[in-house]
Amino acid sequence: MNLSDLSPQNNELIEIQCNDRWSVYQRLQELGIPCWCSYYQPLKVQIRSVAAAIQIWSVFRQMKVSRPVLIDHLEYCWQ
Repeated sequence: MNLSDLSPQNNELIEIQCNDRWSVYQRLQELGIPCWCSYYQPLKVQIRSVAAAIQIWSVFRQMKVSRPVLIDHLEYCWQ
């Protein structure tokens, strides 16, 4: 997915299959990003903007990357 191709008039729908889909679903709901999740089905997320795409990427990264890697990245950003 190319983030530069996304715009508010270009709604993208992605499906994600992962073990953490309920946690991801809850976080995306908190952020106001449209998403749907049924039992034994992939999480479907609607991307309406570049900002939403970045937030989705961030949520998935937090779920999949180990805590030490996240800490290292945060410390790098502070420098």
